[in-house]
Amino acid sequence: MAESFLDSLTERYNTLTRSEKKLAAHIFANATKVQYLSINSLAEDSGVSQATITRFCRKMGLSGYHNLKIALAKSDRAAHSGTTGPESGLPSVEEEDDLSAVCRRLCDSYQSSLRETMEQLQPDSFRRAVTLLSGAKHVYCFGQGAGMVMALETAALFSMVSQSFVHISDSHLQMVHTALATPEDVILFFSYSGSTKEVQEILNLAKERGVPILLVTHFRNSPAARLADTVLLCGYDENPIQSGSVAAKMGQLLLIDCLFHAYCSQNPEQSLAIRVAVSEAVSRKLL
Repeated sequence: MAESFLDSLTERYNTLTRSEKKLAAHIFANATKVQYLSINSLAEDSGVSQATITRFCRKMGLSGYHNLKIALAKSDRAAHSGTTGPESGLPSVEEEDDLSAVCRRLCDSYQSSLRETMEQLQPDSFRRAVTLLSGAKHVYCFGQGAGMVMALETAALFSMVSQSFVHISDSHLQMVHTALATPEDVILFFSYSGSTKEVQEILNLAKERGVPILLVTHFRNSPAARLADTVLLCGYDENPIQSGSVAAKMGQLLLIDCLFHAYCSQNPEQSLAIRVAVSEAVSRKLL
């Protein structure tokens, strides 16, 4: 079904409601772009409600909006209905490309991710993020899937200058620690989409307990972004089949490193003391 989704939509077009036809027309005209949008953004762009999008997905035999994006991404017609390459966020790697050409195109996508992240970096949001991290008793670094990798990287990097950063990978234990967290702590959550069940459950609980939330995401209007106290946006448009791409991680890594250096600048004595202690301990492992 996924490879002929647009054909199926054409066949069933007359069975749709007026608002669903409006959504279908928007999808026909923007099949490639829709792959990179959150449900909030699609609702705004198409002029229909999120409820209409959900009903539309079910009527088309899809379990949810993410499955709609996958169906479009797998569709041959969708693959040729828009642009490819840097304009669409996809490195346009062709079968006939040699290894060096592939590497250059991937490098271009990484540079694009870094550039887009810097363009979206808001000084006020960044300063609030650094202030939250510097004043927190504990910083719980959470994420799922690719976001979990970013959370682990954050905790590992900050362990060189602070004992406050804690990484927890299991979603059940994340809920446990959130339930025990206080307003003196911070939840640092990495979620590219900002639209997963796990992130909503944890952030809803954090809000109930008054725990400050710092979110790293790609979508400004995602459900998680509406719950967060401070949002940092990472660059690179990633379609559903690219989930967890290195290019998307590059923007997040830039944000992590910027937060790290700003944190060290605000906490110079503590950072230096712990770095020296860590360096001396690690030196015993060296030959």
